[in-house]
Amino acid sequence: QVLLVESGGGSVQAGGSLRLSCAVSGAKYRNLCMGWFRRPPGKEREGVAAVAVDGSSVYADSVKGRFIISQDSAKNYVYLQMNNLAPEDTAMYYCAAMEACTITGRDLLVARTDYYEYNVWGQGTQVTVSS
Repeated sequence: QVLLVESGGGSVQAGGSLRLSCAVSGAKYRNLCMGWFRRPPGKEREGVAAVAVDGSSVYADSVKGRFIISQDSAKNYVYLQMNNLAPEDTAMYYCAAMEACTITGRDLLVARTDYYEYNVWGQGTQVTVSS
């Protein structure tokens, strides 16, 4: 069973940086795609960044050039480096995994469709950016 545990959230002033970590366990041979999603206060959940099984990554337009998704070589951790943070980045951030994943590209920023879904989610970590 795949388990995800996020850490690294917190409060920061606009222009600052944070790095979120997602510890991945139970994932051996499960061909995971990994994504970071966020839910701003009072808004819908949105995809932020994701990495496919082949290592290719994709970003939401709102974070492109500011956020970087990465994995360690053993794929035990997924990171989200967030730079030049803005108040509109304030949200609960979630790490998610899609097992037996064959999806690539911007489809990875969609949490669920009739054909695929991220089926494992972490508990979330809060990021608050003040102006």
